[in-house]
Amino acid sequence: MGQTPAQKAAKAARAKQPKKRPGKVQREAIKRAQAAKKAGGRKPAAKKAVPLPRGSLRAAYGGTCPACFKDYGKGEVITKVTGGWGHPGCASRKLSAAEREFARNKARIEAGETFRGQKPSDWRLGSSPSSTRPAR
Repeated sequence: MGQTPAQKAAKAARAKQPKKRPGKVQREAIKRAQAAKKAGGRKPAAKKAVPLPRGSLRAAYGGTCPACFKDYGKGEVITKVTGGWGHPGCASRKLSAAEREFARNKARIEAGETFRGQKPSDWRLGSSPSSTRPAR
């Protein structure tokens, strides 16, 4: 069977049009299929979920670690620390003597206690230290 001149013209016009490029989803599917062919027909290995340390979880939302005062983002691994939830490395961290003293002093200041440097002076205005009032 022969083609009519109109059919021949339509076929020639279709041949001259550039082929459409596949969409993004189709291109990704083609790449996956090609990768599977290279791998010998096996499916690409799925990413294994890393188990979390005992007592830890992934943060549902961002926050601040109470131990180191650094921020952690949503999805980061966090664990229970002394003042709430924070980095796993901060939970077992031992405070140095200076950090412990700082924490004690901060707690005392916040509780309203005073220190020697904050006591009212015994000196009389305009007098020397030797002319202070006797201690009561």
